[in-house]
Amino acid sequence: QVQLVESGGGLVQPGGSLRLSCAASGSIFSINVMGWYRQAPEKQRELVATITSGGSTNYADSVKGRFTISRDNAKNTVYLQMNSPKPEDTAVYFCKADIRSRWSSRYLEVWGQGTLVTVSS
Repeated sequence: QVQLVESGGGLVQPGGSLRLSCAASGSIFSINVMGWYRQAPEKQRELVATITSGGSTNYADSVKGRFTISRDNAKNTVYLQMNSPKPEDTAVYFCKADIRSRWSSRYLEVWGQGTLVTVSS
């Protein structure tokens, strides 16, 4: 059994900062790409940022220059540093990872349960 658990969400003022964390646990053999996605009310889920096991990153245009994704491979954890957030960044943020368990030769897509981020003064 492999799972992802997000933390760090909450209320943040516009122009402030917030860091989200997502830790993978269970019988993990390896983790490939890890990423953050978000879903605002009445909108589709969208990509925020991804990072490979080697550290290559990809960002949505809307967060470039403001958000930074990073990971600690030893801790099986991915982070999202949110600087200068805007009200339009308000959403439920989900972590996703492609994980190979110790009992499988395949990578499976695993999602976290989500954490709410509200940007408001």
